[in-house]
Amino acid sequence: MLPCATDGFVAPRTGLSVAMSFVQKVLRGRIVTFCGNPFELPPSACLKVEEDGFLLVHEGKIVQVGAWSERSQYLPENADIIHYENALISSGFVDTHVHYPQLPVIASYGEQLLEWLTRYVFPVEASFADEAMASSIARRFLRELLRAGTTTAAVYCTVHPQSVDAFFAESMRLNTRMIAGKVLMDRNAPENLRDTVRTGYDQSAELIRRWHGKGRQSYAVTPRFAITSTPEQLEAAGDLLDIAPNVFMQTHLAENREEVRAVQQLFPASRSYLDVYDRAGLVRRRSVFGHAIHVDEPDLCRCHASGAAFAHCPTSNLFLGSGAFRLADAKDPRRPVHVGLGTDIGAGTSLSLLKTMGEAYKISQMNHKPLHPVQALWLATRGGAEALALEDRIGSVTAGMEADLCILDAGEGEFLQWRMERCQSVEDMLFVLMTLGDERCVRATWVAGECVYERGSDMT
Repeated sequence: MLPCATDGFVAPRTGLSVAMSFVQKVLRGRIVTFCGNPFELPPSACLKVEEDGFLLVHEGKIVQVGAWSERSQYLPENADIIHYENALISSGFVDTHVHYPQLPVIASYGEQLLEWLTRYVFPVEASFADEAMASSIARRFLRELLRAGTTTAAVYCTVHPQSVDAFFAESMRLNTRMIAGKVLMDRNAPENLRDTVRTGYDQSAELIRRWHGKGRQSYAVTPRFAITSTPEQLEAAGDLLDIAPNVFMQTHLAENREEVRAVQQLFPASRSYLDVYDRAGLVRRRSVFGHAIHVDEPDLCRCHASGAAFAHCPTSNLFLGSGAFRLADAKDPRRPVHVGLGTDIGAGTSLSLLKTMGEAYKISQMNHKPLHPVQALWLATRGGAEALALEDRIGSVTAGMEADLCILDAGEGEFLQWRMERCQSVEDMLFVLMTLGDERCVRATWVAGECVYERGSDMT
């Protein structure tokens, strides 16, 4: 096994100043994080495990991580110690593709992608013209994310600016690090869900000014997909990416073969579906393309070169019968593409990234390329952070990172507890959790150094 580098030791304080007199938090338990990329190195060599770990949180960030036996003697005098026994302390999960307005239509029967949008999605999204409706669903959605251990997500709103305001306002209240944006659609959608090139640009620009970089919020320019945006609107979306630093872009790519054929008819001059976006200046770092099932080698090479990312959405792809994402091809070490996991609610069937990891394993099995549990956890944490270009802030349990954490255990089910007791390693535990687990295996969720969810307790 390759050695894992330890965090730099911070010398103990002999006393606390008046400014430092607030309670500091120390988490104790089995800490799991990464010391290498498991798609580039043997997975077992990349998982760093501190069996009896010490994690000190100060002002929303991780200050120290190490062995309890070494660090506990230097505890701050007024430290609040939280001991998570028989659990895994992980970085919070990162969902790289999800639609909060579609929460009301999760588990809606039948149809494939284009028909499903028409029958279920567009009608519910039209109701988000009502700001009260948007606020209610935003609150429910973020509560469910935290219950599932997800602390960061790339979120689609609706065409209505108020849907973005409602989402970010609730995220600000919870202090979660979120990425979101107003959907752009100026054709091939119901009239009450269409904007124009001008209004789409102006409303997005105002939302960027209002929310991007405010607290832990970031804006994503969000053309729904090439079918519902004219070439002019896609070009305007590209222009929006240049009006503020580090703005994101999110859209859908090559999810369904019927969709791909429709894009070919609408954009006959483009070499591929990805090329449609590339001509508009949308293929770049901080661009996240949902699904990317039916892409070819030139597309993969272009995403590698640009730093663009894919969001792998296995439960949605299975539910709609869209196809099997080729994860091993995307992560080919000769030209790896950034990949994170997405729940893609409402075609996705769960907000739990544990369940999403399990379905990603099954799709990889169908492609005859098994997904190792360490690789699955990477996709849900560090890999998702890299896909969103946020790896300097989230995705790892290391000193200097924001203290967004997910505490996992066997839950309260007797059978899962019994099965977990038979695990011989943390890797075994991870595989059992991703195969049999869901949000009920999340004991607690921490956001910026505060416990915002604890199983069995009400959330504010």
